[in-house]
Amino acid sequence: MTNAFPAILKALNNAVDEGVFPGAVLLAAWRGEVRVHEAVGFAALKPRKISMTRFTIFDLASLTKPIATTTAVMRLVDRGALDIDDPVRRWIPEFSGGEKDRIRVRDLLNHCSGLRAWEPLYKEVIKTAKRRNGYVGSPDAKQQVLNRIHHGRLVYPPGAMSLYSDLGFVLLGEIIERVSGLGLDRFCRDQVFRPLGLKRSFFIRTGKPHAGRFAATERSDWRRGIVVGQVHDDNAYAMGGIAGHAGLFATAADLNRFSQTILDALRGRNPFVSQKIVESFVTRQTTPGSSWGLGWDTPSGSSGAPSSSGRLLSARSFGHLGFTGTSLWIDPEKDLTIILLTNRVHPTSRNIKIRKFRPALHDLVVQEFIPGIRS
Repeated sequence: MTNAFPAILKALNNAVDEGVFPGAVLLAAWRGEVRVHEAVGFAALKPRKISMTRFTIFDLASLTKPIATTTAVMRLVDRGALDIDDPVRRWIPEFSGGEKDRIRVRDLLNHCSGLRAWEPLYKEVIKTAKRRNGYVGSPDAKQQVLNRIHHGRLVYPPGAMSLYSDLGFVLLGEIIERVSGLGLDRFCRDQVFRPLGLKRSFFIRTGKPHAGRFAATERSDWRRGIVVGQVHDDNAYAMGGIAGHAGLFATAADLNRFSQTILDALRGRNPFVSQKIVESFVTRQTTPGSSWGLGWDTPSGSSGAPSSSGRLLSARSFGHLGFTGTSLWIDPEKDLTIILLTNRVHPTSRNIKIRKFRPALHDLVVQEFIPGIRS
């Protein structure tokens, strides 16, 4: 499969040699056909070396946002149980007062709600855990985190600008649970993963081991070692491992199956979600200075900043990144999907070399797959 594209394999192996990441899995599909599905390097370096395979399971980090949370919202909208123009306070009455009353579900999806980008809320859970055994990851710890977000202040007027916000997606996870009456993990399992045949896509509860071969992530002092087979994100871990912003694990093959379904739905060929809804979610919104759609990003190059998508994917492309070194970009115009899963945070997240490598790899894939494309 990859033998036909030696330049791509060389680029991946060079990245391992140069310390961009310990290992990676690349899956790229053109016109619905998987053209490259390759594993390079190591799933773990410490405490011992473990080779990467095509079936390695990755902590997807913020890819949780589009694949689990956003898709769950689309399913609820499609069945008429939720409207993205609902005020957030309709579903979370605790989140109200002042300008919060103006915030809609749409604004959370578009990262223009006025909420902070992030807060180390897990530290408050750790403090409480000193007085209560087994508190980290408990339902009470989750509620403690949610309460802090409910009552936190906004940092800009809703809709005035865009600020990528984990906190907004934590609230979206809560809304999904309140609308459906199910835990986020169960709703996604029943309404997203199982219908699409995603057999290696799941959340992992804090402290509950799950069978499988996982890519290792970062060394954590407070969690006493290399994090592997548990969510890397500390806020998600403190909440129990299941959250709207992080917590999903999956393989590259599952992400490709998901991506092809979204492409088919976008073309009106798959009833999983209506074509109109998918189009609205993957289209850039009108928030000033923003490249965001609804739960999905779009190429940001036109706004002056370099895009993680590279230079050769079309303006209709949509995708997302994950902090652990994961990414997914889908180009409906070129009928191209590029999934790059790495463990670049292992053993430390201070390694940011992937920022230059990722867009260059995307451009290389386009050039290798599609005749006549030049840099």
